[in-house]
Amino acid sequence: MNVLLVEDEEAISRPLATLLRTEGWSIEIAPTAARARERIGACSFDAALIDLGLPDGSGYEVCRAVRAAGDAAVIILTARSDEDSVVRALEEGADDYVAKPFRARELVSRLRAVLRRRGAKPAAVFGALTVDARSAQVTLDGAPVQLTAQEYRLLLLLVSQAGRVWERGQLLQALWDEGGAFVEDNTLTVTVKRLREKLGREGARVVTVRGIGYRWEDKP
Repeated sequence: MNVLLVEDEEAISRPLATLLRTEGWSIEIAPTAARARERIGACSFDAALIDLGLPDGSGYEVCRAVRAAGDAAVIILTARSDEDSVVRALEEGADDYVAKPFRARELVSRLRAVLRRRGAKPAAVFGALTVDARSAQVTLDGAPVQLTAQEYRLLLLLVSQAGRVWERGQLLQALWDEGGAFVEDNTLTVTVKRLREKLGREGARVVTVRGIGYRWEDKP
């Protein structure tokens, strides 16, 4: 699942993004309204977490842009808790509203609840392989594939944008371990190798782009 996090305070965005990645979600951080609009125009998102107070505009504008681009779930994050702000956010298309300061795991639970209400996207199927982000399950020929959290996050990231070439640096940034430490370059290589092995014949879909990184091939 792809999530856009629109937040200019790094003290909030960085740890929140880390937590969301441990849930197996692909996260893009946009610290400004302009950057958010750019990413909305370039990518498809399943959900957006949007701060109202941005340095170059309003989160309401970003909310409208998300709504115009598709059917992503939207949760507003803000220090404003007055009734007018809440009502306006909902009128602009937000599904929920979370006041700062908030507990990160509670936010994750509310995001999951919103996605359940809206109906998550169907499972992605590639030949004999099925990746179901709703249940966080991966199956091959109907049998469960036992992946580590890191392997699952890597797979979900790759299949979320099939065909996209992910640079190694981008993957290293995205794949934090649960303790918050960066994944080392050699660990990424080993993770890719093990993921390919566990996916059997479908593992060949993890394509190495020499000198750059990896991509997921959606067609055999």
